[in-house]
Amino acid sequence: MSTEGSKKAILAALAANAGIAAAKFVGFAITGSSSMLAEAVHSVADTSNQGLLLIGQRQAAKAATKLHPFGFGRSRYFYSFVVALVLFTLGSLFAIYEGIHKIEHPEDLDAPVVALVILGVAIALESYSFATAMRESRPLKGRASWWRFIRNSRNPELPVVLLEDTGALIGLVFALFGVGMTVITGDPVWDGVGTVAIGVLLGVIAVVLIVEMQSLLIGEGATETEEAHLLAALEQQGVQRVIHMRTQYLGPDELLVAAKFAARPGATAIEIAETIDAAEARIRDAVPAARIIYLEPDIDRAGAAAT
Repeated sequence: MSTEGSKKAILAALAANAGIAAAKFVGFAITGSSSMLAEAVHSVADTSNQGLLLIGQRQAAKAATKLHPFGFGRSRYFYSFVVALVLFTLGSLFAIYEGIHKIEHPEDLDAPVVALVILGVAIALESYSFATAMRESRPLKGRASWWRFIRNSRNPELPVVLLEDTGALIGLVFALFGVGMTVITGDPVWDGVGTVAIGVLLGVIAVVLIVEMQSLLIGEGATETEEAHLLAALEQQGVQRVIHMRTQYLGPDELLVAAKFAARPGATAIEIAETIDAAEARIRDAVPAARIIYLEPDIDRAGAAAT
């Protein structure tokens, strides 16, 4: 479900950003607005990023090989990390450079009304993309705040699209501010100010994404809620207690669970095997993402020593 939801959000963002980028470049050609140019490059970066996210999903769907026995699920994390780098370099740094250049060498805008109209249309299209991303994210978000969802989600694409669309909407407001103030005051420096603001905004979003995707690439374990469900599922029917447990997401939809548990004293090999099979079934019911499970029975030495 998360992969399908991610794909819908990515495709909606891809369609919106491609159209917006074309309109913004036309607007820049007519007006000469640096805010419009920065936003056009931003939309090109976003469009490229959506393409990268789709490539990541396609790579992640490849079957496991002898060289990669756990599959290619982390390809989605890698391509999301690349997206953050593209957003920082192509989006943020270009906008800051262009804005500073415009402040130092201001140029009058031609037909600023055209820029305002295009920016208004872009806001409408970006709002559609943003609404789609929010709708597809809600089942995964649950009752958590949006910020907590972005920080804790093991699905990389939805937080990326959400943050990109948020940045795009706020960036359009900055562009409107820059062009609007230029029209009101007659001073084209405001256009450069708006452009720098767009660059700083994109830089902040890119850094947040880089930090989050780097953490996922290294390998994150189950969430606190998932870990509680796993322990509750394990500590039943022949399992005296869980001695220790380690988890790691091999991809957004694939969780590795490894645990050592204290078996019931005197249990036979057949009974222990049945206990493991039953525990695996309970774990998969409790946390469907737990697809790879390794359980090791042991003697409860701590309990034995206490007695």
